[in-house]
Amino acid sequence: MSWFDKLKASVVRSRDALLGLETMALAKRPLDASFWDEFEEILIGADFGFATTEKIVLALQGVAKQDRYQTSDQVIARFKRDVKNFLTLPDMGLQLDRKPAVILIVGVNGSGKTTTIGKLATALKRNRRKVLLVAADTFRAAAAEQLTIWAERAGVEIVRGNEGADPSSVVFDGMVAAKSRGADVVLVDTAGRLQTKTNLMEELKKMRRVIERETGAPPAETLLVLDGTTGQNALSQAKLFNEATQLTGVIVTKLDSTAKGGVLVGIVDQLTVPIKYIGLGETADALQPFNPDEFTKALFEPAA
Repeated sequence: MSWFDKLKASVVRSRDALLGLETMALAKRPLDASFWDEFEEILIGADFGFATTEKIVLALQGVAKQDRYQTSDQVIARFKRDVKNFLTLPDMGLQLDRKPAVILIVGVNGSGKTTTIGKLATALKRNRRKVLLVAADTFRAAAAEQLTIWAERAGVEIVRGNEGADPSSVVFDGMVAAKSRGADVVLVDTAGRLQTKTNLMEELKKMRRVIERETGAPPAETLLVLDGTTGQNALSQAKLFNEATQLTGVIVTKLDSTAKGGVLVGIVDQLTVPIKYIGLGETADALQPFNPDEFTKALFEPAA
């Protein structure tokens, strides 16, 4: 199965929810209140979220008035174009110009954070980058062991501390090692206890300060790993992490037939940060850079 076929399968629930748009477009309905109410219900059902849906509807109503749209097919065609443009932001690729380029990876436990780091390390190693992993998630049992296994698979080095050690001290050791070993990229795994824990957010801020002090710059990237199956809960997590750590991008994992892809639009809208990668499975090649054009086609193209 090709990557695009896997992507289509992963957003089947959102695509099914959006099928009502095709019906409305074919009917060429007048742009009355009942059309807009149904349009709004469809977007919410596809997990675009209330705030983002309201913004989309208001914007389309303005365009329809300005461009004198008369029927539903005109609005829906414009909506499809807008989704692709909306998901396309600057700096969608990893920013790796610095040496070392430090990438801080954050997210709650269970989101696939440590596995994602392993997959990123594998991809970067294939691109001939010298990669160093830093196991700064010292609170979760076996986190460092899990990351060590990924380091061995990818053929990269790792810096780890004892379980329960101060995460920022492990980050400090990692920065020292990165400079002495000439690492190109440093991937820092962080603790992922519930995002409502204030102490976790303070610890993340402390790690950022250590990185900035030791390298002379903030992290080149701060990436949030989100579980795509959690829907709007993923968006609430993203907002809290963004407040604490100034996210530069999001990686959405576990996109499968149970996920609703519309939440990706809500994330970009509410945070104004790009989706950098999406994960569709467990293998190392199941994590790929996010392509807005490909994703939009998967979201709207009917199943074969």
